[in-house]
Amino acid sequence: MFILITYDVCTSDSAGRKRLRRVAKLCVNYGVRVQNSVFECQADAAQWRILKNDLLSEIDEEKDSLRFYYLNDNQHSKAEHYGAKNNIEVDKPLIF
Repeated sequence: MFILITYDVCTSDSAGRKRLRRVAKLCVNYGVRVQNSVFECQADAAQWRILKNDLLSEIDEEKDSLRFYYLNDNQHSKAEHYGAKNNIEVDKPLIF
């Protein structure tokens, strides 16, 4: 499945900055950062359950927010990108 993850973590204290780093690190393990707090992730059902649980356990629900957009592969191909960052397709091989 293809999931768009967005988050907003309160960084007014050191605990918030740590939460922000941990949330970003979890997302990087499953996808590609497309903007500062936006990731395009590809995961099967089992991987998604683990990632979602891990993300929810990291945030402070009183101060932070997470949004998950569930998209299918056809919707991913309809995404448009304009601007500086090159678009990386998370479901294609990445060669360095």
